[in-house]
Amino acid sequence: GAQYNLGLSYANGRGVPQNYAEAAKWFRKAAEQGHAGGQNNLGVLYEDGKGVPRNYAEALKYYRLAAEQGHAVAQNNLGVMYANGRGVPQDLAEAANYSRLAGEQGDVRAQHSLGLLYEFGEGVEKNDVEAAKWYRKAAEQGHAGAQYSLGFLYEFGEGVEKSDAEAAKYYRLAAEQGYARAQYSLGILYEEGRGVEKNGVEAVKWLRKAAEQGHAGAQHYLGFMYDFGLGVKENDEEAVKWYRMAAEQGNAKSQYSLGIAYEQGNGVTRDLNEALKYYRLAAEQGEVAAQKAVKRLSSQVAGERESQ
Repeated sequence: GAQYNLGLSYANGRGVPQNYAEAAKWFRKAAEQGHAGGQNNLGVLYEDGKGVPRNYAEALKYYRLAAEQGHAVAQNNLGVMYANGRGVPQDLAEAANYSRLAGEQGDVRAQHSLGLLYEFGEGVEKNDVEAAKWYRKAAEQGHAGAQYSLGFLYEFGEGVEKSDAEAAKYYRLAAEQGYARAQYSLGILYEEGRGVEKNGVEAVKWLRKAAEQGHAGAQHYLGFMYDFGLGVKENDEEAVKWYRMAAEQGNAKSQYSLGIAYEQGNGVTRDLNEALKYYRLAAEQGEVAAQKAVKRLSSQVAGERESQ
């Protein structure tokens, strides 16, 4: 254990200057004596190329040694290697096997991974009830991604009895940890008054948090709230600002909304060519209203050119 602890000190820079090569040396000594933690941590250094040249085959070898000793973190790491095809051909069934071994020992990342595999039917037969079971285990350990995923299952009644109140509960747990997708989903529940009392101000608060993290859907929705003065004072310039951010990420609804802003001169100088540009972008993505706007505006712009 002393060699392993020395390796940890060097890896984390605790009491000694951080030095991955020294960490690798001491983890290797511990690993050679059969220390599972040393084997796992040496595997991590090989996977990340820290203190040793990156080598997935070596990472795999040491993860496997630790996993065979029942080391949960190593079992999870091995599952991730199989899921990503690192050092082995991708094998989602094997990924699920190792995630299960680690998850049953309480490894939170493995529980979340296994939930995903069940929800999307990868490496296992799709089973929303099993997905919910594993998400719940990870969610109860505070895993934000699992809290969000469990909230999603409750919102849509997949694998659990549909409940907006439960959805809101789990979205909130993840949102408070800064998880953007949960912040967005919670914002929408507040705006629509599902599972929580309808509250535009709260909706804007959570949508803004997600939007500021770059979530395109939240940027669009926040623009919409400013556009129509929902939960916030109406402000065309702010609406355009958020629509533009979402549009630049390819959000078709925001591209259409920007088209309207340019056509009507709301929050921007009226510019029919710009309007047409954004309508076309949205239309190409199948936004029906935008397709109609392209037809209507194309002839208008052409007509204006002819009459000049």
